[in-house]
Amino acid sequence: MRPDVMEDPNRATFDFQRGPDGQARLILKGRLDRDTTASLWPQSTQTLRQAQVPRLIVDAGAVTYCDGVGVALLTEYKRIQREQRGQIEIRGLRPEFQQLMTLLETDHLVSPPKPPGPIRGLIRGVGEWTVGLVGEFITEISFTGEVFLKLLQTLLHPRTLRGEDTLVIAEKAGANAVGIVGALGFLIGLILAFQTAAAMRQFGAQVYVADLVAVVLFRELGPLITAVVLTSRSGSAFAAEVGTMKVNEEIDALVTMGLDPVQFLVLPRLVAVLAVIPLLTLFNELLGLVGCGLVMSTWDVPFSIFMERIRHAATLTDFFGGLVKTFVFGALVAGLGCLRGLQTGTGPTAVGDSTTRAVVSGIIAIIVADGVFAVVYYYLGI
Repeated sequence: MRPDVMEDPNRATFDFQRGPDGQARLILKGRLDRDTTASLWPQSTQTLRQAQVPRLIVDAGAVTYCDGVGVALLTEYKRIQREQRGQIEIRGLRPEFQQLMTLLETDHLVSPPKPPGPIRGLIRGVGEWTVGLVGEFITEISFTGEVFLKLLQTLLHPRTLRGEDTLVIAEKAGANAVGIVGALGFLIGLILAFQTAAAMRQFGAQVYVADLVAVVLFRELGPLITAVVLTSRSGSAFAAEVGTMKVNEEIDALVTMGLDPVQFLVLPRLVAVLAVIPLLTLFNELLGLVGCGLVMSTWDVPFSIFMERIRHAATLTDFFGGLVKTFVFGALVAGLGCLRGLQTGTGPTAVGDSTTRAVVSGIIAIIVADGVFAVVYYYLGI
């Protein structure tokens, strides 16, 4: 099989010759590059598949140029012969082209592994998920220990804390969040009181709505809502700020200058959140009681009776029990936000992924911690 035009040196041509002993010869000429090999590939490979010779000799002595595409064509010849259980020998290829074939390891190509079955894939997925979960748990435990140790050192040496940055962060996380925390507290108190009073009015016990709302706000909803709001606002902001610094290699620069990222970045945010979250919780609870009082006034409950029921139902144990939770919640919000920022990878979506992980993991950690507090308070009789 011969092409009509053979004189052009820039054209890739082939000539297939079959011998009487079952041996065949494939003669290649011209340039085997990206442009010329495209026209040669389908015709030559189809000829080999139809011939099905037990032994093939590829004569490449007349090949004037060969790049990666030409090497891929020679590799395809080898693959066809292997599929047909035949032999192949490449002769006359220039040394520089032979080096290119060796560099691309065309003689050692292997088939891709078969995809695992459904059962094996499930077991592998569960194993990888378990390993990742254990690794994440170890990382968080190690980070918690490091932060706790640095916090103790800061308490012993307060001058090591960056005071100005701590105040700025406290303003952003605390003062700027007063509006949203107060609005949520007011709405929660109003809705909770309205729904409860509508049900208890059937029994003439709407006066006891104040008892329920006060206890729930002090023990559960006040600290919980405030922590969730801080996670959405401050936890995500911490992850974005630290993550951006990680992407811009600013954290690596801090390490190069001998500055500890935990001491320099994490502790100011942790101390700021621990300082403002109890105050935000108190403001949330106060506005919640205001919303509850507004609903109670619409149900003809005097304000004096409303205040008396609050003093009778809510004790200092309920009040301080809720405040103790806020310190743990604040540590989780700031710690997980900074940790996710320090774990930021590379790429255009890295900071967004870290922010999402900070919010999700922060909310989950807060709910789990609240459940632990509920069990502990139950056994302590609080």
